[in-house]
Amino acid sequence: MCMMGTRSVEGFFLRLHLASDMHTVVGITGASGIVYGVRLLKALPGKTTVVVSEEGAAIAEEELGLVPADLHALAQAHYSNSDLFSPLASGSVRFDAMVIAPCSVSTMSKIACGIGDNLISRIASVALKERRRLVLLIRETPLSSIHLGNMERLANAGAVVMPACPAFYPKPKSVEEMVDFVVGRILDALDVENRLYERWTGGSAPRPRSRGSRRNPR
Repeated sequence: MCMMGTRSVEGFFLRLHLASDMHTVVGITGASGIVYGVRLLKALPGKTTVVVSEEGAAIAEEELGLVPADLHALAQAHYSNSDLFSPLASGSVRFDAMVIAPCSVSTMSKIACGIGDNLISRIASVALKERRRLVLLIRETPLSSIHLGNMERLANAGAVVMPACPAFYPKPKSVEEMVDFVVGRILDALDVENRLYERWTGGSAPRPRSRGSRRNPR
């Protein structure tokens, strides 16, 4: 038991060390839910780089009253979405993961089709071809068969396709707690230790219904 405990502690500190060395690129695109990207930038360990699309910047101002400079200040580096000469546009430049939060279905569809006509979609293409982690936080509902087909294509290519779906078993008391649940799940996908949300610990099994002849009253 002592040995197992020691290994567990060593593994925990090793993950912390690796997380502190991570370089994560965060893309913010033109979908509602800019708060997810903002909260993620505040929670990520290591080095962060942010790229904000023109539409993402407009929605950030509409939803949160933030201008691009406010978003850039949350990361160690930033690039324009039109800057295809950025070092990150090349697979020869190392980064560990990319998260697009929120990810519009237009951006998702471009990535699924291999279109890299802006920096966000180009970095995502690099992540796929170089086998680096790519998480797409989709903020759209309902979804068409075209959207679902593109999600399947991306999942098969190695991306994590994550709808922005908060859970309600932790009984959230605020919008911030609901946001933290989703951001915590993103960090889980990146294998980053976090305590942003309450994890499921099990619950009591539902009582079986009576099999008698009388129907339960509605």
